[in-house]
Amino acid sequence: MGGDDPVPTYCPLCVSRCGARATLTDGTFVALHPDPSHPTGKAICVKGRAAPQIVYHPARLLHPARRTTPKDAADPGWEQITWDEALDTVAERLMTLADSDGPESVGFSSSSPSTSAISDAVDWVQRLIRCFGSPNYSNYMELCGWGRYLAPLYTFGASVPGVYLPDLENAGCILFWGYNPSVARLAHATSTAAAVARGAKLVVVDPRKAGLAAKADHWLRVRPGTDAALALSLMHVMIQNGWYDVDFVRDWTNAADEVDGRTVWDLLASRCAGFPPDAAAEITGVAPADIVATARTLWEARPVAFYTWSGLEQHSGTTQTIRAINVLYALTGSLDVRGGNVLFEDVPSNPIDGTEFLDGERPPAVGVDKRPLGPARFEFVTGEDFYTAALDRRIKALVSFGGNMVMAHGDSTRGREALRGLDFFVQADLFMSPTAELADIVLPVTTPFESEALKIGFEYSQEAQSLVQLRQPLVPPRGEARSDLQIVFDLATRLGLGAHFWEGDMEAAFRHQLAPSGITLEELRAHPAGVRVPLTTRYRKYADTGFATPSGKVELYSATLAAHGYAPLPDFEEPLTSPRSRPDLADRYPLVLSCAKSLFFCETQHRQVAALRKSAPDPQLEMHPATAAARGITAGDWISLNTPHGSIRARAKFNASLDPQVVFGQHGWWEACDELGLPGYPPYGPASANLNLVLRQTPSDPISGSSPLRASVCNVAPLSAAGHEGRDVARSTHADNSLT
Repeated sequence: MGGDDPVPTYCPLCVSRCGARATLTDGTFVALHPDPSHPTGKAICVKGRAAPQIVYHPARLLHPARRTTPKDAADPGWEQITWDEALDTVAERLMTLADSDGPESVGFSSSSPSTSAISDAVDWVQRLIRCFGSPNYSNYMELCGWGRYLAPLYTFGASVPGVYLPDLENAGCILFWGYNPSVARLAHATSTAAAVARGAKLVVVDPRKAGLAAKADHWLRVRPGTDAALALSLMHVMIQNGWYDVDFVRDWTNAADEVDGRTVWDLLASRCAGFPPDAAAEITGVAPADIVATARTLWEARPVAFYTWSGLEQHSGTTQTIRAINVLYALTGSLDVRGGNVLFEDVPSNPIDGTEFLDGERPPAVGVDKRPLGPARFEFVTGEDFYTAALDRRIKALVSFGGNMVMAHGDSTRGREALRGLDFFVQADLFMSPTAELADIVLPVTTPFESEALKIGFEYSQEAQSLVQLRQPLVPPRGEARSDLQIVFDLATRLGLGAHFWEGDMEAAFRHQLAPSGITLEELRAHPAGVRVPLTTRYRKYADTGFATPSGKVELYSATLAAHGYAPLPDFEEPLTSPRSRPDLADRYPLVLSCAKSLFFCETQHRQVAALRKSAPDPQLEMHPATAAARGITAGDWISLNTPHGSIRARAKFNASLDPQVVFGQHGWWEACDELGLPGYPPYGPASANLNLVLRQTPSDPISGSSPLRASVCNVAPLSAAGHEGRDVARSTHADNSLT
C-alpha cells in the first residue's frame, strides 16, 4: 500500500476494537485516525494514535533468540537463531515432556484479550492448547474476565455483561460498576456520553471520581472491596419499596423455590435486610440518602444497561460481589430487553477455539481440586495456581503468547522463582520484558498493524455485531517478526497437529471460519472497511429456551454454590486485607491501597513509547491532600509506598475526590523511555516502582482465586531526596535490548 489515501482498519490494542483509518506515506505508516463510519469508530484513544511509534520503535524484538546463560544470570546472553531452529526446539521440548509427564505438564499463557492485541489469535491459541491436550491455560481470567464471563454463570447461566452486552444507545439508565470506559473501552465512553446527552441516567460506582463519573447522576464513592454490601443495600431498598420487576422475578427467577421451609425470596429479603442504608453506609462510606436515591433511579429509569470490569475482579470476595450485583440487576428485569443487556444476534461462523478436542479423558486443570467452581473448571489457571504448580514441578514448561506475568500478577518475586524453575519456557512478544528475560527462547511478534486478522462481529451493538472485517497489514513485518497467529500455525504443524490447522494454511482456516456466513475472503479484501450482514435482534429469548442454569431460571439462590459449601445467596465479607479485618496491621498500615488502569498504557506495555510516556513520565500514587499533609508530603514529591511485604517508589499526585483513607497506585512500571531520557525501574528490589512487588496473590477469593490487589493495607511516607532529584533514578537493565 502507498500514497496518502486513508486505509480502513481497526485498532485491536484493547477490547474496544475502535474502527479507524490509517494514513500511509510512501509505504510508511504515519497516523491512525477515527473512522466514524465504523460502528466502533467515533474516537481513537491516545494509545491507538501512538500506533506508528509502537510499530517503528527501535527496541522491537526482530529475530528469534536463545538464552545461553543460567536463568539467574544478570545477562541472559541472547544468541540470535533461525525460526526453524526455534520452532524445532520448542516442538521437541514440548513433545518430550508430553511423552514423559503428560501434556498437562506443559502450561500455556497469553496476555488478556481485553487489554491487548492477542484478541487476533486467542481462539486459535486455545485451539492449539486443546489440540495439544493441556488443560492449563493462564490468561488472567481471575483478574480480568471472571466477573464478566464466568461468575455470572452461577446466576444467569450466561455471561452477563460479557456476552449479554449493554445496549447503551437505547438504555434509560446506565450502571457502570468498577468500570471506567474512558480508559478501558472508548467505544462505551462515547456512546455513554451520547446517551447522557439525550437524557439517560448514569450511575457510577467507583472509589475514584474518574472519567464519566463527573457526569453521573449518582457517583457512589464506595470503599474498595465493600461493593457487595452496597449491592445488598440497594436490593434492600428496592425490595422494601416494591421497586423491582414483579413479573420477571416471579416467572423467571427461582424466587418461589423453597429451602428448608422458606422461599428463596424470603431468604433473599432477609439477607438484604441485614444491610439497611445506615448500616451499609458505615461499611461502604456511601451516604444512606445516596443509596436510596440510586435505588429509585435504577427502578424509575429502566431499562438498565450495565457493565463491570476488573475493579470488582481483584478482591478476596470477588465472586460474592459479582453475585450480589447480578442479582440486583435481575431485580430490574432489564435482561435481554431493548435498552438493557442484550444477546445480540451473531453472524453465523464456524467455531475455531477447539472445543471439539475436549473430552472426559483430559486431566484436570491445575487448581480445580482447591476451587472446583473457579476458573480451573473452565481450564483457566490462576496466576497463584500456576506459580504453585511450577514450583512443585507439576508444570514443567510454559508457552506464552505475550503477557508480562511477573509484572501483571501479585507476588512478582514468587513469579520470578516459578519461571526460573521451569525446564523450558518460550515467550512470543513484541518487546523484551522482565518476564521474557526469564525465557529459554524468545520469538519476535508483529504488531497488529503488520499482520492480517479476521474479526466476525465487534462486541458493542447489533450494528457492530453485524460487521465482518478482514484487517489487512498496513506495512510489512519488521525484521523476522511473525504474527501470533502465524506462530500458532507454525508450531501446530511442528507438533504433528497440522491436520487440525489446515496444514498451516491460514487462508484455508479463515475460509472454514467464514463458511456459514456466506462471505468470502475475496469480498473482504475488496471491502477493507468490512462487510455487513443484515441481522435482526430478538429480545427475551429466554422465553423460548429458559436459562442455562440447573433450574432453568435466574438463580437468586444457587444450589450449585451451596453444594460446594459456598454461600448460596449473595453475601458480604470484609476484605481480608483491609485495616478493619487486620487490626494487627492497622496502626502501621492505616490506609487502603487500590489501583486503577492508566489512560496512557495498555497494562504493563508501552512506557517506552515517547508519545505516551510524555503524558505520564513517572509512576504516581494518588492520595487526598489531607492524607499527604499529615505525612509532610507535597504534590510531586517522591514517596515511599509501604505494605507489609515491602516498599516501592512513586510520585505523589493529589486527588481531592478520594476518601482520605484510600490511595491509588499504578501497576506495570519498569520500562525506560530513552527518547525522553526517562528512567526505567527494576522489577525487584529497593529501587522498584513495581506495585505487584509489594502485593500478594493471597488471601484469594475462595471460589475464583482472584488476588486481593485492589484493597490492601498500606502507608505512605516521603522518600529521601538523595538520588532522586531530577528523576535521577538508576535505569533498569531490563530496558536494554540488543536484539534489534
